[in-house]
Amino acid sequence: MVRPTKWRRIENIPKIPYFIPSDKDVAEVPENILKLEELEAIRLKDLEGLEQGECAQKMEVSRPTFQRILLSAREKIADSLVNGKVIRIEGGNFTLNICPVRCTECGKEWMESFENLESIKNGEYLCPDCGSMEVICGQNCKGRFGRRNCWRHGRNFE
Repeated sequence: MVRPTKWRRIENIPKIPYFIPSDKDVAEVPENILKLEELEAIRLKDLEGLEQGECAQKMEVSRPTFQRILLSAREKIADSLVNGKVIRIEGGNFTLNICPVRCTECGKEWMESFENLESIKNGEYLCPDCGSMEVICGQNCKGRFGRRNCWRHGRNFE
């Protein structure tokens, strides 16, 4: 059985989703797709100058996983710069936060990504065990990341 991919926690979603070489026609230029967690790894390590262990801890992954993400990102960026390729930033296995949730009907508790929980506000999110719509915050927003990206208090990108 294949192990499920662990969510990688990111803090920033870029406002500009792509970079295009200025002297190229976009239709003809090959592209590299940089995942959001790869961009976050570059931001933490190369822009903020954090140690690899600190970066891995912030993204909630192991150090070897962080290293693989970082190497993949650097390879794509180098290929784009050297060969004049477009960089498009999208996708990946990321979340802005991982929230504990609980069903008040059956008592089931589990961890869920912030993005999946956005539909709770609209009454569309159901308990995976009993199908109840009575799903609440499991720690009342006092988890490791506080209210910053809690589904109950709305997204904060600053």
